[in-house]
Amino acid sequence: MDSRKVSASAHLLLAAVHVYWATGATWPAGDERSLSLTVLNLQVSFGPGVVLPLAALHLLLAGAILTSARWRLSRLVVCGLVAGLAVRAAAGLVWISGAVYTSTAFYWLNLLLYTPLCVALCVADLKLVRAQRPLVPEFSR
Repeated sequence: MDSRKVSASAHLLLAAVHVYWATGATWPAGDERSLSLTVLNLQVSFGPGVVLPLAALHLLLAGAILTSARWRLSRLVVCGLVAGLAVRAAAGLVWISGAVYTSTAFYWLNLLLYTPLCVALCVADLKLVRAQRPLVPEFSR
């Protein structure tokens, strides 16, 4: 499986998780407040009006990744994704350094899951963008 499919699959999985949360389910937490604190380290709504647009965004990102070899707009979207992932990875490193309490579930999930995945996706997507640069700009349309 190539890196384009792996990266797109990650976003499809994230879209599915957001749709799941839109049903009112709170896995991996026991309630919405705990879910919010575990995933974001702050209390926000996980209602359908919040999580369904995020699911749609992840579907859009997966589509952009899969079509980035053909369409310039898709490459632009993937560039934005790389920038967003880089910012999230940098914030994750700050949180790991002790900016949040180390006794929280968020701290450990951020340390072991969220930040490493952001770094891996950022690197994979950056490679996709760099690999798609046309050799002769006049023929890239």
